[in-house]
Amino acid sequence: MKNNPNLSGNTPGNSYFLPIASLIFSVAMLFLVGRAVANNAVLRSIFSCQAQGLGGAIPTIDVWYQQGTNLSFIPAGEVIKKVWLNDPSQVTIDFDGPVCMQFGQDSNSSGGDCKNSSANVIQLRRIQKLDIPGLPPTSNTLLTVVTEGQGRNKLYTFRVIYKTDNPEYHTLAVFPDSGQEGSCVRVSQ
Repeated sequence: MKNNPNLSGNTPGNSYFLPIASLIFSVAMLFLVGRAVANNAVLRSIFSCQAQGLGGAIPTIDVWYQQGTNLSFIPAGEVIKKVWLNDPSQVTIDFDGPVCMQFGQDSNSSGGDCKNSSANVIQLRRIQKLDIPGLPPTSNTLLTVVTEGQGRNKLYTFRVIYKTDNPEYHTLAVFPDSGQEGSCVRVSQ
């Protein structure tokens, strides 16, 4: 049998081709995988002070038709006490536990046990617009949430943005403040 040196692929013209091709392929795969992971992020997070608007900006939460968006206060260790949604014509709301519901201005006309509310998660879902007399058409709405944790009440407001494209995330988690300087730097107006 003859020994043919060209079968091994070690000719001077292509000795660097395979390693370079491998490197290019690897970089391309990392780029595509990284982009896919970024596009399919399941969790967005925000510090409590940011979610309260103490940094000078109103936080947003996006809602889509395809899936619901959760607003979780579990990481912050807070319980939801009361919720308002300014425009209920395009969003449904559900909770992971009992929440006190008040009907009208009379505090005696409430449903549920207001002292023992135990919900930590709000689930928002975009729906086809309902025609509610008196509600003007809007491109977003305001969600207000009052929570209790560590013996204190906190007030959160979120601008709810109606989306029609593919969902970018499914949970916005509120974390306790980091204690690091700058986590809630005031945004100049």
